[in-house]
Amino acid sequence: MLAAGVSTLCIMKSWQPLSLLGLLVALCAAPADATVQITSILPSAVPPQPIGKTITWSVTATDSNPGPLTFQFTVTPPGGPPAVVIDFNTGKLSSGTWSAQPFVWAPNACVGAAENSGVVALTCQGIEGRYQIQVVAKDFTSGESATKMVSFLVNPLVTGSTPVTTATGNPLVALFSAPSCAAGSFMRVSFQQQSLATPATTTNWVPCHPPATMNFEIAGMYPSTAYNMFAQTTTAGKITNGPTVTFTTGAIPSKVPIPTIAVNIASGSHTDTADPVLVMDPSAFGGQQVFANIATDLSGKVIWYYFPAQPITLTRPLLNGTMLTIQSGQAWNSSATRDQFLRQVDLAGNLLRETNTGIIQQQLLAKGAVEGGPCSAIASPAPVGSACLGAFHHDAVQTFPNGYTAVIVDIEKIFPVGTQGDTSGLPVDIIGAMIVVLDTNWQVVWYFNAFQHAGGPPQLDISRAAILGETCVINEPGCPPMLLLGPGIGTKALDWLHPNSIYYWPQTKDILWSIKDQDWILKIDYNNGAGTGNIVWRMGPGGDFAFNNINNDPYPWFSHQHEVGIENYGAGPMTIFDNGNTRISVFGSSGCMPNDCNSRGMALTIDEAKRQVTPVLSQDLTYYSQADGSAQLLSNGNYFFQPGVVFDSAKLTDVAFVLELFPTAGTLNANQVLNLQGSVSYRSWQMSSLYNPPIT
Repeated sequence: MLAAGVSTLCIMKSWQPLSLLGLLVALCAAPADATVQITSILPSAVPPQPIGKTITWSVTATDSNPGPLTFQFTVTPPGGPPAVVIDFNTGKLSSGTWSAQPFVWAPNACVGAAENSGVVALTCQGIEGRYQIQVVAKDFTSGESATKMVSFLVNPLVTGSTPVTTATGNPLVALFSAPSCAAGSFMRVSFQQQSLATPATTTNWVPCHPPATMNFEIAGMYPSTAYNMFAQTTTAGKITNGPTVTFTTGAIPSKVPIPTIAVNIASGSHTDTADPVLVMDPSAFGGQQVFANIATDLSGKVIWYYFPAQPITLTRPLLNGTMLTIQSGQAWNSSATRDQFLRQVDLAGNLLRETNTGIIQQQLLAKGAVEGGPCSAIASPAPVGSACLGAFHHDAVQTFPNGYTAVIVDIEKIFPVGTQGDTSGLPVDIIGAMIVVLDTNWQVVWYFNAFQHAGGPPQLDISRAAILGETCVINEPGCPPMLLLGPGIGTKALDWLHPNSIYYWPQTKDILWSIKDQDWILKIDYNNGAGTGNIVWRMGPGGDFAFNNINNDPYPWFSHQHEVGIENYGAGPMTIFDNGNTRISVFGSSGCMPNDCNSRGMALTIDEAKRQVTPVLSQDLTYYSQADGSAQLLSNGNYFFQPGVVFDSAKLTDVAFVLELFPTAGTLNANQVLNLQGSVSYRSWQMSSLYNPPIT
C-alpha cells in the first residue's frame, strides 16, 4: 500500500496525476519517444516528519542524449505558491544513470522578502501540512525535459496551548513553535537571558496564518546559556504575551574556527547601544574559508555563527533573519569552483534557495545577452570579441521592489592587441561585469552589461584603464576566476572595473554601482526594470560632479571605495568607505600629509541638479585598508565603518577593525567610541538584532 502521508504525481507532458505503489518512489510511464526520464525521487526519512526535520532528497534519471542532465527543485508549501529552491544544476553520471546533487530541505520558519522598510511577501515553508516537491530534469543541449512531483506530509511541533522549543543544527539557534493565532493578528517572539538583566530581543512581527502553527528561528544568543522566551500577539493594537518556555543553547563546536576579537575601545556613553549586534564576514582566501561568519555583541562575544563546508562571501543580512551569500562549489558549464552559487540561508544555516552561474548563463542567453554565456563554449585561444560569464562577484542585495534580488557577475572579454595600453603583443583579456536582477524565483528579468556602455563619455570608456593599473592572473585572491587566460592571450587580465557594491535608490528607482578600479560611483537608469539601462552620471575624480571642498582637503574625493549607499531609506546622506588607494599613491611618495595616509569614513550630500557633492563627514580612520570595507549610518546618528584589510606590522599579518564614530557637531570629524579588532573581513554591519539589518 502507499506509504502513509505520501502521494505521487507524474507530470511528463499532460500534467495528469497518477497513483503509484512503493515507498516514496515516483516512477512514471514515459512516452515511447521520451529521452529524459526521472526514475526515482527518494527522501531520507519516511513521512510524516515534524517541522524542522532536515530531509535530503535523492533523484535519479536517465537521458539517451549525451547530456549533461540538469535538475531543478521547486517546493509548494501548504496553501502557498510554488517557489524554486534549487535551480537547474548538473547531476553526476554513473553507469548510464544521472543522479541529482542532493537537495537538503528543512521546513523551519516563514521567511519575508523585504521591500525597503517593509515585508512584501511571506513564504511559509515552516508550517505543517502537505508539501509538493517538484523535480524537473532537463537536457539543455537537446531541450528535452521530464517533470515529476511527490507530496510530503509535515506535522506540527506543538499540539497543545503551550509553545515548544527545539534545537536546530546550529547550537546557538532555537526553533520556537507556538499555537496558531487569529487571522489579521501578528506574532513575534521575545527572548532574554535567565540569569542577567539584559534587554530582551524580539523577532520581526509575522502575520498569523491559521489554522497553521507559528514557527520562528531564535538567534542572537550566547553559547551554553539558558534563555526564557515567549510569543507576543498583537490584535487591533493590543499586545498579549503567551506562556514562557525555556531553551539552553549549546557550545560552539571545536571544529568551527571563531576569530579572536580584541577590544581596543570599549562601548561607552556615546556608543549606539540600540544597535548592539555586529555581524562580520571573514574573507575567504585561496579557496579556503579561514574563519566562520559571526555575530557578536559590542564586546566581541559571539552570539551567532555560520560556517558551511565551502568558502563563502556573506553579502547581506536580510529582514526576518536570513542571509544572502555567494558560495563556492562546482556548477555546470564552468571549470571554476570559486563563487559559482548564489544562496539564501536561514539563521540555522538551512538553504532557502539557490541559483548558479550555469543557469544564469542560460537565462541571459535566452534574453539576448550574448556576452553572458559559458566560458567553456569558447575556443582556446579565445578569439577577439569573445566574452563569457565566469562567477558571481562581490555583492548581492535584496532591497529591490517586490522582493527582487540583484547580483554582480564578472564578464571576461578579449580585445585587440594594445587595448588599454597593454604591451604583451597579444590579444587582451579585460574583466568587466554585469548587474543581473532576479525575480522572486531567482529568474533573470533584467541585466546591465558594462561592455555595452563602454563607448566613451557620458558612459564608460574602454580605453580608460584601471586607475592604478590593476591586473589579475589565474587563482589570484581578490580576483574572479580567470577562464580565458592561457596560450595566445596576454599573461595578465586587465581588471578594468572591479565593482564591489550595489544599492537600489528608492527615490529615483535606479541603481548605484561602486566600481573600485575607476574610483567612480555610477547611477544606472533602472526605473524598476523599465529604464534605458544607460549610465545617468559618474561620480568621482574626472566624473560628472564637482566636489564642494569646504574643508580645503588636498585630495577631497574618495578612491577605491566600498559599500556605497544612501542612508535614511534613500533620503541621504550617501555613506562611503573611502579606502584611499589613489589618494595615498599620490601623496605617499613625498611623505604623507594630514588625512592622506589612512582610509576615511565619508558621508556626502548630493545635489543632482547642480552635479555637486558636499561632505558631511570626512574622518581619518587611523588605519589604511587596502581593500574591503563597510560604511553605515546608525540609528542614533553615529557612523559605523570597517577597515577590512589592515597590515599589522607587529604581527606581520592582515587584520580588520570595526569602528563606531561619534560626530563632532559643526565639523566634518568624529571620534571613535567603539573599536574592535579581528581577522580580515570583507564586510561588517552594526544592527539592532539579527532580524533587522541596515537597508544599505
